[in-house]
Amino acid sequence: LYFSAQEGILIFYHIKDLQYEIKICADISQPISSLIFSPDYTSLLLVTDQGTVYSYRPAHSGEAVKLLDTSSSCFLAADFLTPGNNYCVSVTISGEVQVWALKDGTLLSKLNLGIEVHV
Repeated sequence: LYFSAQEGILIFYHIKDLQYEIKICADISQPISSLIFSPDYTSLLLVTDQGTVYSYRPAHSGEAVKLLDTSSSCFLAADFLTPGNNYCVSVTISGEVQVWALKDGTLLSKLNLGIEVHV
């Protein structure tokens, strides 16, 4: 079970029978608004309220890597673009849809919907 604390800490609970183990996986020092697993469960996107997206690979047990920072564009949400784990899509409040390469955070494409977006 993965969850985030309000301070921006990604925590893993390994539960087996009546016992559990707690592990702090990453500390990104920004409140995490959502956690999204890739379709094959090899990567986890950590989306912050400030518009930053981090990638965490549970099997590698490393630090969370900053993929993109859209804080200047009123970032609203992100998710993996399937099939595969190579791209993610984000949307801003102003209605701009963006496609990013997860490998290095490169902006590949964007489309302005021309309307304000709400969750």
